[in-house]
Amino acid sequence: MVGMVEQIEAALERIAAPCVKALNLRVLAAEPGLIRLALPVTPEVCHGGGVLCGQAMMSAMDIAMVGAMVSYDGGAFRPMTTVELHSNFLRPVPADAGEVTLTGRVIKRGKTLAYGEIELHGADGKLAAKASTTYALL
Repeated sequence: MVGMVEQIEAALERIAAPCVKALNLRVLAAEPGLIRLALPVTPEVCHGGGVLCGQAMMSAMDIAMVGAMVSYDGGAFRPMTTVELHSNFLRPVPADAGEVTLTGRVIKRGKTLAYGEIELHGADGKLAAKASTTYALL
């Protein structure tokens, strides 16, 4: 029997854009409406200031929410699109951090809209960024 983690990984592999796949995210854990991911901090996702770039963090947070939605639906993907992704960057993640973890949660799921939140923690466990999202269910 295929577990939830494997179902989410397969769904993300099918639907994610190549630039998102290039982030090399790993699904660490999942349960209905909740997902944990790891994002490797590599030179490709760091900018000249020596820290993880906001664009990579926002992409990872967006796909974390997609994964949380897939987990909410028992591993099945339902077409959706991001309506809003509001992010706050709270502290820099240094280029030598190794990896960061993301936790995505579905807060409310309606017939046409879904709401969620994502937290990104540095290797030290401190909250580095957070986001709130709205998705249109297609």
